[in-house]
Formats: sequence, structure tokens, C-alpha cells
Amino acid sequence: MIKILLVEDDVSLSNSVFDFLDDFADVMQVFDGDEGLYEAESGVYDLILLDLMLPEKDGFQVLKELREKGITTPVLIMTAKESLHDKGHGFELGADDYLTKPFYLEELKMRIQALLKRSGKFNENFLSYGELTVNLSTNLVTDAGQELELFGKEFDLLVYFLQNQNVILPKTQIFDRIWGFDSDTTISVVEVYVSKIRKKLKGRAFADNLQTIRSVGYILKNDQ
Repeated sequence: MIKILLVEDDVSLSNSVFDFLDDFADVMQVFDGDEGLYEAESGVYDLILLDLMLPEKDGFQVLKELREKGITTPVLIMTAKESLHDKGHGFELGADDYLTKPFYLEELKMRIQALLKRSGKFNENFLSYGELTVNLSTNLVTDAGQELELFGKEFDLLVYFLQNQNVILPKTQIFDRIWGFDSDTTISVVEVYVSKIRKKLKGRAFADNLQTIRSVGYILKNDQ
């Protein structure tokens, strides 16, 4: 499921957005700029919904620090600040979209879908890599027409790599994204599941191009 970070100090609005997106995305709610920046830096989110007038640290500063640290996660600003100057400043700092309050929740969802589609993480029923094809609707994995059995976390991990090609994925980030912050297992489970996937896809382009970055994590190189 899509992971969205919602940084909004208006509890009522935050809860409304959370409830509206509940069947579409896994939404993490935070209510101030410091916590928003901390969560965003984890790199596990597909999209950030960011208010500007936040306690502790305002949204402009959060966005500025994110981009300075190389965090490229798409950011949609949601704010009552509607002046052209504020909009321009938001885009200058690296915002991907800007929605002024009040807004229709349906419009918010459409804008979210557009941003995710642009980044390749939504509205794709199929992912492909060489002759490997993943059907996201049925969780069916095939390679050169041959069905492969990848289930549960194996499937989730395969999809995560395919959606983040040419990106170094630290083990901690993979663990947080696939197993969750509250998991009672240990980070070594990442290595176990990567090994399982490599064995099942041995001799295929995916396994050949999934590289280990020593003491860091993994990177799936483009199949070219």
C-alpha cells in the first residue's frame, strides 16, 4: 500500500484526511514540523502532505531542510497561505504541488494520485524488469512467461526494489518500510529475505542486477 506522511497541526483536518485516504494509503499523522522532518528523513514514504503554519518548525523550513539533505520524496503543500508569493516560495524550495485550504478531499486525492503516477508509484497494474513481470492486482510474478512463487514479504520486497531502481536502499529503510517500525523481528530479516529472492530469481536479470552495498544496503540497477 502507498505510504503517505501527513504533517498537519489541525487535528480535525488531519483526521478527516486520514479517514478519507484510509482505503487508499497507509497514512502516518504527525502534528509539528520537527516530527514531520524526522519522519520524512526516514525515506520510507511515497508522498508527503505538508502544512506550512506548523508549531516547532514551519513547513517552508521543513521543505528546505528536506531538499538540502537530498530527500526527493514528492511534497504536496496544503495551506491557507494563498498568495502568489507564498506559492512561488514553496515551488522554489522544491514543492511538487500546492493546494490552498479549504479544499475538497476528492481534489486532494486526485492531486495525490497525479503526483504518485508521475513518480511511477501509482496507477500501474504491472511492473516489469527485463522479462520479469509483476501484476500488482493479483500479486502474480512471471519471468519469460514462467510463474514464480513469491509471497508475503518476498513479494513486497520485490515490488519495493522495482519501484526504486538505481536508488541505494539502506537496510534500515527497507526494514521500516516492509516490516514496520513496530515489528518485533530484527533488521537481519532483510538479508534473509533478499537471499530468498535471489535464490528464486537466480540466473535472471533481477538477481544479476541486485547489488549489495557493503555495510549499507542494496541497489537494483536498471536493466539496460
